[in-house]
Amino acid sequence: MMLKNITLSAEKSLIDKARVKARKEHTTLNERFRQWLKSYAQDTRTKSDYLQFMEKENLGKPGRKFSREEMNER
Repeated sequence: MMLKNITLSAEKSLIDKARVKARKEHTTLNERFRQWLKSYAQDTRTKSDYLQFMEKENLGKPGRKFSREEMNER
């Protein structure tokens, strides 16, 4: 795997906080960014996909009232 350097800009305080968090997670900010970039590049889902799923599964419709039995289902 060939790595290529890129330059990003962010507030110094944000970078410092992110580095501290990465250190606590026993990793580096670079590794976290590579993980995020891989996930971002592979995510091909769209808002339309999400809405179709929600409609198909009958989920998340505002205003729908649940019966007592539905709320207690496990």
